[in-house]
Amino acid sequence: MEISTTMIKELREKSGAGMMDCREALRQTEGDVQKALDFLRQKGIASADKKRDRLTGEGRVESYIHSNGKIGVLVELNCETDFVAKTDDFKSLCHEIAMHIAALSPVYVSREEVPKDLVESELAAYRKVASEEGKKPEIAEKIATGKVDKYFEKQCLLDQPFVRDDSKSVGEVVREAVGRLGENIKVTRFTRFALGEGVKD
Repeated sequence: MEISTTMIKELREKSGAGMMDCREALRQTEGDVQKALDFLRQKGIASADKKRDRLTGEGRVESYIHSNGKIGVLVELNCETDFVAKTDDFKSLCHEIAMHIAALSPVYVSREEVPKDLVESELAAYRKVASEEGKKPEIAEKIATGKVDKYFEKQCLLDQPFVRDDSKSVGEVVREAVGRLGENIKVTRFTRFALGEGVKD
């Protein structure tokens, strides 16, 4: 089918991808904009995976203060070059992730940061409950693993559903940005402040 300029423009506005990428995505999906969005997302994730081990010596520290002045966030995102760090796309990504942290209050950047003994104790507790309910060991293990994955979704920034679009995780949002910007991007660390937290009477 013929891919019109209007279709390309619509996809560009929704995805932020380049014109040629949008044209190809629409061609591959026979003009279906939603399928083309999924195609671009998968392409971005595949591209990001290839760049995962590249050094990220540049980047940006973003701050965000919630409108009530009672929640604040500092987050560091790294990329490969100062050129990308200064782009509006990268700055926007930093800002949106800072806003997400303010809203959903993750504890860790990624599941790799969760202490292994904590993960093991969570698994053991879920296994025990499943076993006490009469589940077979292999079923109990699957249930425990699924529960721990849910734990990661609540506690780990990259596993959390993105606050602006919960059909994807924060990790997927970062990988899509890698696909668009052509550089490895990492969320290195963050701190979230909430007024009154830790203050004793």
